[in-house]
Amino acid sequence: MPTPLVLSLDLGTSSARSALFDITGQRQPGTTAQQSYTLFTSAEGGAEIEPGALLGAVRKCIAETLAKRRTDSLLRTRPVGAIAVSSFWHSLVGCNAKGEAITRIITWADSRCRAAAESLRKDRKEAEIHARTGCMLRASFWPAKLRWLDRHDERLFQRIAQWMSPAEWLQFQLAGGANCSFSMASGTGLFDPAALDWDASMLRLTHLSPEKMRPLSDDPTPVNGAFAAQFPELKDVPWFPAIGDGAASNLGSGATKAGLAAINVGTSAAVRVMRSGKNARAPLGLFCYRVDASRHLVGGAVSNAGNLRAWCLRELRLTDGPELEAALAARPGPQHGLAVLPFWTAERAPMWNEDATGSIHGLRQSTTALDILQALTEATYHRIARIYDLLAEDETTAPKLIVSGGIQKSPSSLQRLANVLGQPVYPNDEPEASLRGAAVFALEKLGYPIPPRKLIHPVKPQKTLARQYAEERARQTQLESLLK
Repeated sequence: MPTPLVLSLDLGTSSARSALFDITGQRQPGTTAQQSYTLFTSAEGGAEIEPGALLGAVRKCIAETLAKRRTDSLLRTRPVGAIAVSSFWHSLVGCNAKGEAITRIITWADSRCRAAAESLRKDRKEAEIHARTGCMLRASFWPAKLRWLDRHDERLFQRIAQWMSPAEWLQFQLAGGANCSFSMASGTGLFDPAALDWDASMLRLTHLSPEKMRPLSDDPTPVNGAFAAQFPELKDVPWFPAIGDGAASNLGSGATKAGLAAINVGTSAAVRVMRSGKNARAPLGLFCYRVDASRHLVGGAVSNAGNLRAWCLRELRLTDGPELEAALAARPGPQHGLAVLPFWTAERAPMWNEDATGSIHGLRQSTTALDILQALTEATYHRIARIYDLLAEDETTAPKLIVSGGIQKSPSSLQRLANVLGQPVYPNDEPEASLRGAAVFALEKLGYPIPPRKLIHPVKPQKTLARQYAEERARQTQLESLLK
């Protein structure tokens, strides 16, 4: 009997992807599809997605991937055995009793609730909440967003019968049902990852009840209804609830055991380690989420990474391509003389300076657009390095670093990251780590063993440059201290 395939989806802040994977976790050539949508931003800190745009993009991705399966003589004989999803964390959509969206998707990047987050910190001790939920009382998480919406539009808040993550809403629309995974719940700030249940005091604080949330479970729901009629090959196929993109990135890159850490540098960036057992803790400023009922994910995320590069390309009118890559490769060290606080979007770990805005110190007449791009890139890497240092303090030995995301397209960026960290980095040989990680999660639940991934082709730091970058990081830290 032909072995099954997993249809994997990756919901990102700006686009959705899909692909088919075999039972060993290998992406099937030619099956990857991608569709973009708009992130609506505002000067007040808004960052929202139209639910219909997300739904339409995912439909198109699925249609394209399944169409490629039907035209492939080998793949079309193999059934789709599961649907798996990776999704951006901390985001929410308010729905009516029928599950229809009556708000936009309020994403993790939406910082209009900064004042609400500050009021929560005045009412509650953030360190105690963090120790219990693994989340900070900050704008990224649900408590602040819910308090803000309650005060900003009380009538709308009262109309909402169900709160869902974008992935749950999407699954509810397409499959006819959806559970909230332990992973997605753990990124809300309303969940107790040790008890594997909603935190009663946080629900009371945000005027919610468990009935307004989807059921907590990692169990899949079968595809039925109109979606199954549109795609008959998916009828009754188990659709697993989404896991957070960070958890998926670790699973997809193979950073699942002690001694391994995953770095992802895409629109945002993060460093994460996976830990097994019932209880896990994170230093204040970092997070402790769930992968599933048996595994935790500990680490930290920064809001400003690839989005800063996009800003530079747009506003400084730089042309992306081989010439720009060559120009950056010819500048291996921080000779630009700039110190940057990369807070274009409200920043997260490790200091959570949500009210701070971006700053470039040291501008001169001689400063070029290339100087600014390089300095902003390095500033992001310094934030990553500070998170890594905090994580490494809790590890017996410094974890080996597996790197995924858009950074893999740039050899000079990988070398620069290794120099900033002062540690070797191992590029992930699967560029779609989150997409693969979602498939791995489903395959694990279906009982298929996943072969370990090998670490190959390390990018090693250059000692002289690593020392220069350590000095540059000290200047960034000193500049940030002036904000306090």
